[in-house]
Amino acid sequence: MSAKPSKALVAGFWVVTALLALQMGFTAYAQLRLPQVAAAFMHLGFPSYFRIELACIKVAGVAALLIPAVPPRLKEWAYAGFAITLGSALIAHLSVGDGPQAWAWAAATAVLWALSYFLWRRIQSGLAQA
Repeated sequence: MSAKPSKALVAGFWVVTALLALQMGFTAYAQLRLPQVAAAFMHLGFPSYFRIELACIKVAGVAALLIPAVPPRLKEWAYAGFAITLGSALIAHLSVGDGPQAWAWAAATAVLWALSYFLWRRIQSGLAQA
């Protein structure tokens, strides 16, 4: 008996993960190129170099999630990094009193993260049993 993941599970994973990757990729682009995002980082009290560093690491994390040949342990680290980034973004916005218009994107992206990670773990557990 094979415990191969269903096609629906795999398709759902790739749809959610593609949306997560698009969101994280866009925020990396915005952090590097949009002056209003640079101003938001200053508003949160972060130095400019952190914004650039974070954007570069996001690109690496997106690549780790999307490239199938990346080992599962590296993907796990990418998911962990995104969880820390999204949680920190929420904390930063809430700590300076920003309203939902500032932190809603991080919250919505965290939902995509959770769905992607859950589905990835389901696929991984199915592959381990096969």
